[in-house]
Amino acid sequence: MFGADRDQLRRQFLAAWRKHRAAQPLEPLERMIAAVAAQHPEYHALLDRGEEILDKDYSPETGESNPFLHMGLHIAVLEQVGADRPSGVREIYRQAVRKIGDAHQAEHRMIDCLAENLWAAQRAGVAPDEQAYLRALRRLAGER
Repeated sequence: MFGADRDQLRRQFLAAWRKHRAAQPLEPLERMIAAVAAQHPEYHALLDRGEEILDKDYSPETGESNPFLHMGLHIAVLEQVGADRPSGVREIYRQAVRKIGDAHQAEHRMIDCLAENLWAAQRAGVAPDEQAYLRALRRLAGER
């Protein structure tokens, strides 16, 4: 999506948010970032702080969730749905939205499946299991 550098990723979020707030033209990826950020008012003050937050570490052990990771996972799910990759994820998304009744909440549930799959793969030192991910998404959407 953006590259592997944490500061570069965060700068892209900050720049997109700044341009959005200033009603400046946005590139397609910036529009996606701004749309995801707009759905998370709990992060607006943080994003408005600008580059002073670049070095902030977020520790689950202290109860902090990483807003950049959360928004990045939203974007990952939206990109998967847009590309229908893995194959079938677009229809699963539609089913999840119908079942849950809210696209944003469906994305949150899909993010949980994605994050679990990525965590398990990282922990085992293997590539993410696409089929396990799809199975989890199908359960979420109410498929068998």
